[in-house]
Amino acid sequence: MNLYLRYFDKETLVYNVDDAIAFLRSIEDIEMDDELEADVRNYVASDVFYPKRYKVRPRVYFIIIKTTAETMLDFKQKKALHPNAPQIQEKREMMANAMTRLSEEVPGWYEGILDFKRVVLIPATGKYEYRDTHFVAQVKANSGQDCYNRIVDYLRDRVDSRSQFPSAKGKNFHFRYLGMWK
Repeated sequence: MNLYLRYFDKETLVYNVDDAIAFLRSIEDIEMDDELEADVRNYVASDVFYPKRYKVRPRVYFIIIKTTAETMLDFKQKKALHPNAPQIQEKREMMANAMTRLSEEVPGWYEGILDFKRVVLIPATGKYEYRDTHFVAQVKANSGQDCYNRIVDYLRDRVDSRSQFPSAKGKNFHFRYLGMWK
């Protein structure tokens, strides 16, 4: 992992933390003490890939960015992609598959599981509060989205109108196809 450092118009691409510290010591405005050196070493050793900004004085900072770029030109042209980029793409594909599954038309019985915020009256105080409620139902539907719509329509008639229902696309709604109806 290489390091890109920048302080105003002074910038460099170094291949280890010792070169980075030497670069920072060469800048007169930056007071390189043991605490700052230890913090830079900890950042470089960590698994964090976000850029790190260090305060020199009010509204003045220098920045360190971890990169896989071998040259300054590669870094400037953004040719060195983050090593986790395939994982991010894979996560996007999984989300797209979940969205496709939700709208896929397959008539039959579905089991829908919905976690929502239900408004209930507390008799002792006469006040209302939100309570997390877990609701499971088996419904005839044409798709996962249709299953969600049927469950929410059923609940809207039976709970306080201030209750909050999650999105069908979120983590608080799950469904599974049980089979074709007869």
